[in-house]
Amino acid sequence: MYTVHQAKTNLSRLIREACAGKEVVIARGKNAVVKLVPFSKELKNRVPGRLKGNISYSSDAFKPLTRKERQLLGFE
Repeated sequence: MYTVHQAKTNLSRLIREACAGKEVVIARGKNAVVKLVPFSKELKNRVPGRLKGNISYSSDAFKPLTRKERQLLGFE
């Protein structure tokens, strides 16, 4: 764990460490506040229909809201 001051002073080294797989945590005082992790450009493959059968909704899901429902939601 590194302090904010240490992180500012050694940012390039900490970036190298994070990219190499080391856990880099930056703390403010005794409290950990940030975890430095490498950015991943890898995109996960999308699978069409993967959630088929797992999502459902009622037949009135797309009907307009009633006045009472709009009031409950704060729209009126």
